[in-house]
Amino acid sequence: MHARREQRPVRPFGAVLAAAGFACLLTACAGGLSGPEQAYKDLTRVDYGKPYIGMSKQQVIGCAGQPRSRIPAGSGGETFVYHYKGAGPVPGGTPKDATCTASLTFEGGTLVRVNYAHKDGRSPYAWQAEKDPEKAEKMKQEAPPTCVFSLPRCQR
Repeated sequence: MHARREQRPVRPFGAVLAAAGFACLLTACAGGLSGPEQAYKDLTRVDYGKPYIGMSKQQVIGCAGQPRSRIPAGSGGETFVYHYKGAGPVPGGTPKDATCTASLTFEGGTLVRVNYAHKDGRSPYAWQAEKDPEKAEKMKQEAPPTCVFSLPRCQR
């Protein structure tokens, strides 16, 4: 007589694949955000310009000095451009070794938006376009240069 093997129910391949996919999805969700979503969240976590929103042009000029340039923006708007080094623009002109640029946009004479960036700003993914493998690896390890923004002479 032949010994009978215990038969197991046959599961369709699709059900097994779906279960594996669901397990991977749960694992990914448990880990939180990563990649570009996390980078964006990290970069926008603190809005350094927010405390100054609502200031008048006169208040900004009083504590930051005259801007390097003034650019008309939209209907009645204006953007002040400052070049600075350190925490933010201060009266006394643009330092020769300025590393940051801030654009302060006014509408109706009131500050509505602050943008700032490092003069040597680059994408954190720029290393991917570098042909020299040694330079690419160095770029990959170095964080892109950044700036902070404040109006150190303003009372806020």
